[in-house]
Amino acid sequence: MARIKAIAFDLFNTLITVDSESLHLADSRLLQSLRGDGFRLEERDFHEAYREEAVRFVEEARLSEVETHNRFWIHAALERHGYKLDPFDHRIAAAVEAYFSGFYETTRLIPGTLELLGDLRLAYPLGLLSNFTHGPAARKIITEKGLAPFFDVILISGELGHRKPSPLVFRELVRKLGVEGSHTVYVGDDPQPDIHGAWRAGLQPVWTTYVMDNDLSSAPGILAREAGAPEREVPRISNWDDLYRLLKLKP
Repeated sequence: MARIKAIAFDLFNTLITVDSESLHLADSRLLQSLRGDGFRLEERDFHEAYREEAVRFVEEARLSEVETHNRFWIHAALERHGYKLDPFDHRIAAAVEAYFSGFYETTRLIPGTLELLGDLRLAYPLGLLSNFTHGPAARKIITEKGLAPFFDVILISGELGHRKPSPLVFRELVRKLGVEGSHTVYVGDDPQPDIHGAWRAGLQPVWTTYVMDNDLSSAPGILAREAGAPEREVPRISNWDDLYRLLKLKP
């Protein structure tokens, strides 16, 4: 690896994992919030419409690399049920918050993460770059898991307006870290947005397979994750000891 001046990380499946029941809990709280605000919705029909609209919006975001937001597919699903309202209606905003509350209690730090970040922070500026549609929820998770104090830069796609693998978000990351991309390591689990995206933007990608290697539940997403390895051969780690060795911080 080229000389390293900064290290950055993805969030989900890289620093934290999510319990398998999280998506069901989030969907249930979303529907409960909407019903509590007066929307008469049948569970199966609404969730089918919600999932179809979510896939449509997220696929458009994946292709354009412009971030979307949950409010838009909640709005579209409600329209399919005959409700005409603005995507920024306060009831949709409340439903978004209810949905993400299902993840707050079901996320787990990967063992040794805080110790690793504490060690790395002594030698490098650290960054975090996550694809996450709703910035406030991402920052709440980051704060509640004790991650925030370790990072010099925290960037969320929902706040940036673009998402990985767009070079724009990686360039903003290295700009804020104050280092060249070629001297920045980016650790992530997803071959396309993380590994290809970092490589495309000139960073040094490292592929972490901790979740896959330990048969853990992958953080749920609207679109199915791509299977297999990255297109390019890059360093692979299965645990934090592997990263220590890769960085030559441990024998």
